[in-house]
This record gives sequence, C-alpha cells and structure tokens, in this order.
Amino acid sequence: MVTKLKTKAGGQTHLLIIIFFIIAGLMVSSAVIELQQSKKELYQLMGKQSHSLLQSIIIASKNTLRASTYLDEITKQRLLNNAVLVKNMYENNQLNNKILEDICRENKIFRIHIFNKNGLKIYSSHQYISANEPLVPNKQQFLQPIFEGSLDTVQIGYRESQGQSGYRFALALAAKDRSAIVLNVDATDMFNFKRDIDFGALIRQITEGNPEIEYIALQDSMNILAASGKVEYLQHPAFSGLFQNFYSNDTFHTQTISLDTIQVFEAVHPFIYEDQMIGLFRIGLSLQPIQDINKRIYRRLIVISFILIIIGFVLLVYLFTRQRLNLLQKQYTAIETYSSNIISHVSDAIIVLDSGKCIKIFNDAAVKLFQKDRTQILGNRLDSIFDQEDYRTILDEPSLLEHMECKVAGQRFNLLISKSLFEESDGNKNIILVIRDLTEQRQLEAQLERKQRLTAMGELASGVAHEIRNPLNTIGTIVQQLNKDFEPKTNPDEYHELAELVHSEVKRINDTVQDFLRFARPEPIETAEFSLTDFLHQLEKQYHSVLKDANISLNIKYDQDYIVKWDERKMKQVFINLLQNSIEAIDKNGCIEIIMTQVPNNKLEIRFIDDGPGLDQTIRDKIFNLYFTTKAKGTGIGLSIVQRIIYEHNGIISLDTSAEKGTTFIIFLPIVLD
Repeated sequence: MVTKLKTKAGGQTHLLIIIFFIIAGLMVSSAVIELQQSKKELYQLMGKQSHSLLQSIIIASKNTLRASTYLDEITKQRLLNNAVLVKNMYENNQLNNKILEDICRENKIFRIHIFNKNGLKIYSSHQYISANEPLVPNKQQFLQPIFEGSLDTVQIGYRESQGQSGYRFALALAAKDRSAIVLNVDATDMFNFKRDIDFGALIRQITEGNPEIEYIALQDSMNILAASGKVEYLQHPAFSGLFQNFYSNDTFHTQTISLDTIQVFEAVHPFIYEDQMIGLFRIGLSLQPIQDINKRIYRRLIVISFILIIIGFVLLVYLFTRQRLNLLQKQYTAIETYSSNIISHVSDAIIVLDSGKCIKIFNDAAVKLFQKDRTQILGNRLDSIFDQEDYRTILDEPSLLEHMECKVAGQRFNLLISKSLFEESDGNKNIILVIRDLTEQRQLEAQLERKQRLTAMGELASGVAHEIRNPLNTIGTIVQQLNKDFEPKTNPDEYHELAELVHSEVKRINDTVQDFLRFARPEPIETAEFSLTDFLHQLEKQYHSVLKDANISLNIKYDQDYIVKWDERKMKQVFINLLQNSIEAIDKNGCIEIIMTQVPNNKLEIRFIDDGPGLDQTIRDKIFNLYFTTKAKGTGIGLSIVQRIIYEHNGIISLDTSAEKGTTFIIFLPIVLD
C-alpha cells in the first residue's frame, strides 16, 4: 500500500513539473496578449471617461445658460412690475420726483427716469438731476423704438455705470403719450456672478485641477468661443483638418494625434442648446500616463518571468521534501475525517472536555440543541451552556447515565446524559458527554397519557350522563307541572319561588351533563384551507372591546401569512379558550402575545404568552386534567377540550415550565393536516 502511494506520488511530482512549465509558458504568452488587449481597453476607457466628462461639462454649461437667463428674467420681471406701477401713476398725474425716490427706496431700485418722446427728462428719482435734461446719444438710440411707437418694452440689459463703478441692468416701458419710463438696478453682483460661472471660468477650473488635461475648448466653425490649457494645440494642422468633419455631425468622436513630442487623445462632442448648434466642446487628454503604464507592464512582465523560474526550482525542492509528509497527512486526514463525520452526523449531542474541563469537541447536534455557535463555545467551560447546579451534577459524578431536566437557552429540556472518561497516550484525561433530547418524546408521552385519562373519564362521564339525564328530565317536568297546577293555601309565593329554583337547578345540571356528553363524543374534524392572518385578525376584532376595557394589549407576531389546513371552527375554539384564560389571569393592565414561527418538518410553533401572575408549581402538572380548575365558576373542561382538538390535529400542547413570570402555552401543529 505504501509502495503504491510512493509510486503514485512520484508520478504526480513529474506531472506537476510539466504542468508548471506549461502554465508558466501560458502565463507569459497570456501576459503579452493581455498587454495588447489592455492598450485597447485603456483607449476605450479613455473614450468613455472623456465622453462622460464632456457630457458633464455640457450639462454644467446648459445649467449656466439657464441660470443666467433665469437671473435676467427675474430682474426684468421685477423692473417691469415697478414700471407698470410708475406708468399708471404717471398717466393719472399722480407722480413727482419725491414719489419716484420713495419707490426706489422701498423696492431697492437704483434709478427711475421718465423721458418724453422728444428725449427730455421730465421726472427722476435722483434729486441732483434737473428736469428737461436731454438724453445722451447712446441712450437716445436705445429708447428710440419707444418714442417712434414700434416697441412698448425695451430691455436695455447690462451696462457699465457712467460716472460710477459697477454695472446696471435697465429696462424701459412706454406710456400712452410714448414717454419712456426707464428703471435700472445695481447689477454688479449679478454681472460678476455670471462672469464667474460662464464657459471660460468653468473649463478653466476643470483644466487647472487636472494636469492630465491638455486643453478644453468650445469652438464654432469660425472662432474659439472659450478655451483653457494649451490652446496653441488647437491651431495645429493635425487638429484643424478633422474639425470640419466633426462639426458637420452631431455625435461624439475621438481621435489620437501625434504632435512633435507628445501624443494627445482628443474627444469632440457637439453643444446644442435649445435646438441650436452652439459649437463643439473639445477636450485633449495626455497619453503620457498610458505610455508610463505600458512601460511598467513590460518591466513587470520581465520580473514575473524571472520570479516564475525561481519559484519553479523552489517548488521542486519543496515537493520532494514534502512528499513523504503528505502521504502521512493523507492517511491521518482520512482517519480523522471519518471519525469527525461520525461524530458530526450522529443524532445525539456529543461534547468532549479536555483535561482542563474546557470544551474541545462540540458536534452539529450539540449546536442545534444548545443554540450556540461552535466558535463561541470551543475553549469555554461547560457552565457556559448549563446552569451552575446542572454543571456541578454532571462533573461531580465519576460516571453518569441519568435523565435530567435542564434549562437550556432559557427553556426547560428533558435530557438523557451519558458521561464517560478516556485517557490519551500522553496521560491527559478527557470527558465525553453524550446527550439525547427527550423533551418531545416526554411531551408526546404526557399528552398520550392525558388523552387516555381523558378518554376514560369521558366514557365514564358519558355513561353517568345517560343515567342522570332521564331522571333529571322527569324531575324538571314534574316540578314545572306542580308549579303550574298546584298552589298551597299558605305561603304560595315561597312555594312558586322554590319550584322555580328547583327547575333552574335541574336545567343547570342538564346543561352540565350536555357538556360532558359533548366532550365524551367529540365531532369529527373537518379540515379546509384558510389564511391564518385573516383568522387572527377576526379574533383580534372579536376581543377588541374586551381588551380595551381591561387595558390589555394584544400583540400578534408572525413572519408571513401561513395558509393552513385545519378545522377552522375547532381551532377558533382553541384560540378563544387560551385567549380568554389569559384575559382572566391578567384581569387589568397587561399584555398578551401570540407568536408564530415555522419550525422544521413543516410545522408551526404557536406561543400564547401573558404577563399575569402565572401558575403555582404545584398545579402546573394538573392544568390539563379534566374538571380541574382554579376559577370559582370554572368547569375544568376548557383546557381539556383544547388538548383534545390539538391532538386531533396531530399536534402537541404543553405548558412552558421555564417561564419565571406569567404563563406560556406552546403549541406545535402541522401546517397542513392530511
């Protein structure tokens, strides 16, 4: 066996050497091919990036134009509104220089002048300007369309202030007598803002922040409208020859141009604003970074080739020296894997403690039982998963095979624990714990025992009820007849009252007998599919007023809408019984929770939790017994009926004995009852 393994390992070594050289050759070849492909992809990437950059510049440029137009429109509308006001006052002879001055001050207007159709100033908000002052020639030119009657409104726009620093924005409105009402505002800040966000400022900021960008320009068929960077490249014959071709199309283009000492990657995109061709945005990117990358790739390729050769020789030495060790490791791994698989896949939880009483093996069944992550448990002591009392019981006994009721993850479990010791070759003693979860089995046994007891009591109740009903009916009939036909001479009222009392008590006993018969001969279940969410909403509406009066909150929690196949009428009886018990236990001011969670084997776990006073430990084992009750007016049948219905649905109901406060009933039911 060992000789075969060695021969096989030697053949594998030679094969690995051949594979190594083949892979090394393929890696070098693929690196060369990849280098060529990477060049192509880099150019494509530059095209995409330059396209994105141009689109961003175009969007910013359009926003700049829109912002500038919007500012002009707001200012124009503001001046026009005030001009209309002044016009109305002027045409109604309600105007003087003082009023104009007040209007300017209140509306933050720099100047208001009114010129008659002959160009003479007749009103002004400026107190130092005299009336009948003639217009200067350039202003006369602006207002001439109003004087002639060809226009009613003239937007003079931005003009540099005469005699003062800054800029003004002016607008003129015609009056009925063709006089011109001229308003202007201080537009220095707006003018400077528009200058700071224009095309030149935009592309200048982009160019200055990116050294790899050689130039950015906006150019029409005649002139360069705005540019930044090395603008002299734009006049190079290699660029200008292709510009006209690009300008005639409206799509994105790229080209690579070799100049005297550098290579430039140029991208061109048309700039269209409001369906009008403004020009072409051109961006030139330096190809020097790509050239530097290619050089580094060549150098790395050479270095990688040498490294591969060195690694190859080192690998040969390593393979020969590790060959025998690998054979031993394979044998050990096979044995270890086999034993580990056995431990991991057994249904019982297995925990192994080392000589320091720390956990060193924690199989899958233990993870599932204790609901602990293996990485958090390994290396810890046993009291990290057991209570202190259970921990001492397990460790103190030299050997152990005992059924124990332990608290695990906040719940009580019935566990069968087997403990044994074994000693390793180095003398260290280990403890092996094999733990089997008998909780569900015990619940099934308890439920079966209760079912048998309930069946026997039900049969007894049925027999007794049959024997009692006939005499009761006879007594009731006789009492009614006597009450009707006979009346004593003395104390007739007392006689009739006692007769009615006897009849009432007979009826009450008969109703109780009827309940016994109904419990002894339950109706067969009739299953049908229905939505559990709708079912619970109906239950919540039914008890809404009762819960509100008692100041009790009902919280229903579920992770999805389950479509169940149960007997809806009988299951409603179960939910009503448990909910009514919780309400009566709390009485006032409390909380009830109904929590539903899907568990393995297509089952549903339903928890009824209330924060009432809870149940005394002495009566918890009797809670499902027929006729057992803690209520003054209770019959003791409710929970017995609940248990019977759950059993008929192949389910389990139990009382959570680990709850320190309140009462918790746990139900396991198949979602679909076959």
